[in-house]
Amino acid sequence: MKYIDTHAHMNFVIYDEDRADVIKRTKNDSVMIINVGTQQDTSKLAVELADQHDHLYAIVGLHPIHTVSHFHNHDEVGEDGDEFTSRGEVFDIDYYRNLAQSSGRVVGVGECGLDYYRNTHETRTAQETAFRGQIKLALELDLPLMLHIRPSEGSMDAYENVLEILREYVGKGNLRGQTHFFAGTPEIAQQFINLGFYISFTGVITFAGMYEKLVKAVPMDRILSETDAPYVTPHPFRGQRNEPSHVREVLGKISRIKKVDEEEMARQVMQNAKTLYKIL
Repeated sequence: MKYIDTHAHMNFVIYDEDRADVIKRTKNDSVMIINVGTQQDTSKLAVELADQHDHLYAIVGLHPIHTVSHFHNHDEVGEDGDEFTSRGEVFDIDYYRNLAQSSGRVVGVGECGLDYYRNTHETRTAQETAFRGQIKLALELDLPLMLHIRPSEGSMDAYENVLEILREYVGKGNLRGQTHFFAGTPEIAQQFINLGFYISFTGVITFAGMYEKLVKAVPMDRILSETDAPYVTPHPFRGQRNEPSHVREVLGKISRIKKVDEEEMARQVMQNAKTLYKIL
């Protein structure tokens, strides 16, 4: 495998009709995939898919927006995603522990963290409780965390609060992970790196120039590529459903921003992913 999509959702219903075709296409395109769970059922399917395909791996956990029941419209999920209602799942550490231990293809815990799109006391409390539970599980199982962080508009509050929480667990285990779809500042990125985290970028960097300074600031040995498929489809595929094969566009953009040969960048990103997730 030449490329790696470190954060995708082939376990979502939007792929139900052609999932096998998309997975076959990724293998033909030499793309390895880490499918990320967002609640119990999508985490379970991520594991099942990983067990069926040798270029797929799984991460299991509870997304912060699924900790409280809400309707999520296109303003929140973006034009690439379907509107849905979250269930308000309470993090069950025993369920996720058993699921993580059921397969050697599970390489992390998450996606977990804080999402302040709905910035209320109820959502903050539920999200923090679930986040802390997943940190504890990741440390117990010696697995990396997959972080989802979305601050309230015009703020870096969720990033700052996640950092505060993570610092409480320093020295209590091998704390490490991936800060998915990073949209913070170079200074905040460095704080995550100092805690043992890698920084990943999606297809948004192919059409939003505001990310160039940030991509330049992340060291070569701490950068990862992802699609977050089916969301944030990169240029030149805007308007279509995203899929993991499009991670090549993300990787290409990273290499151009950093002025590094694309082959070299692909090798470096693959090595970074292998180092973090201990994959072959």
